[in-house]
Amino acid sequence: MTIVKQIPDRATDFDRRVWRELGAPLVRATGDGVLSGHTVAVKDLYSVAGFPLGGGVPDYLGAPAPSHAPVVARLLAAGADITGIAQTDEFAYSITGGNGRYGMPVNPAAPHRVPGGSSSGSAVAVASGAVTIGLGTDTAGSVRVPAAYQRLWGIRTSHGAIPTMGMLPLAQSFDAVGWMSRDALTLAAVAECLLPEQESGDAQLIVDPRLCAVADDEPAAASLAAAKRMGAVEADLNADTASWFTAFRTVQAFEAWSNHGAWIQAHPGALESEVAQRFRFASTITPSQAIAAGEVLRIAAEHLRAALRDRILALPTTATPPPPRTAAAEALESGRTRTLHLTCLAAIAGVPAVTFPLADIDGIPNGLCLIGAPGMDRTLIRHSIEKARDTGQFGFSQ
Repeated sequence: MTIVKQIPDRATDFDRRVWRELGAPLVRATGDGVLSGHTVAVKDLYSVAGFPLGGGVPDYLGAPAPSHAPVVARLLAAGADITGIAQTDEFAYSITGGNGRYGMPVNPAAPHRVPGGSSSGSAVAVASGAVTIGLGTDTAGSVRVPAAYQRLWGIRTSHGAIPTMGMLPLAQSFDAVGWMSRDALTLAAVAECLLPEQESGDAQLIVDPRLCAVADDEPAAASLAAAKRMGAVEADLNADTASWFTAFRTVQAFEAWSNHGAWIQAHPGALESEVAQRFRFASTITPSQAIAAGEVLRIAAEHLRAALRDRILALPTTATPPPPRTAAAEALESGRTRTLHLTCLAAIAGVPAVTFPLADIDGIPNGLCLIGAPGMDRTLIRHSIEKARDTGQFGFSQ
């Protein structure tokens, strides 16, 4: 393991809205492999040896980590350099992309729009060209949302497919490793490094117009049309998105408070208002409520996995375009809630989801998401690449 001395800690040295630590590189590759020549922004939820874990909360910074998280070590062994540790929404409990203490990074694809979170720093580092790979986490869309908002490819992997040791949890029933890139082949190269070889099989592409209708009219229509151009057939998944989201939100909150509540109570004022309010709600969830919600999710997961057997579901990655940076809190929360109705489906079922760029809507980025069966991560990436290449109209690039 080689740690390169970090650059001096002066505000003018780098954009602290994007980076918590930055080097040239921060940590050099430990081997040669499929990722040789690539550079990585590591979300501040993963342990990087020699540096403290922050979780997007300045007061949380502690002693330097003694070792790398396994996923970080595997990237280094495959030839990638770590450029730096990237910012995240506080404890990753948001998908907007802002951080109360560090600020909101600028979205390179739409500077007057939010970047999306909680893997905002990693996404902006990729979209700006500072790195080729953004390592993130995805609990309820924290990779998929910033990827869609910034014209990136991104994946949430099957729950448990990649070890999460050395990763700060938000809600362990849903937390999954994910990453972003500017092109499809880099996304696939990281999969080759991190994911086990998986069986490949034929799968029918489907689209549910009722799920598309959760989104605003324009992204809904664009997703439905794109899916049909890719050969999708219409299907009704009979998804009860409202009750499933309520149950998801309940279990997520219960686990988030179980993980971080004691620290938050011991550090009043450490969180900014948006995330602090979310944790206040989390503190009210009782064990019996979490158990009841968990049973709803168990049934929902079985339903979704059965529906995805030998099928791939296409749907809008987000319910809205990236909101303006000046949008009121109420508008942000409304859009966030509807987006989570879509993104929580993969989290509930524990299945992989790949997002890639569609054509812009009035110059604003837009993404399409493909969701597959558990363990079909690499197959889903290959399917996404083939469909995007064959149609030649979805922002595909080598």
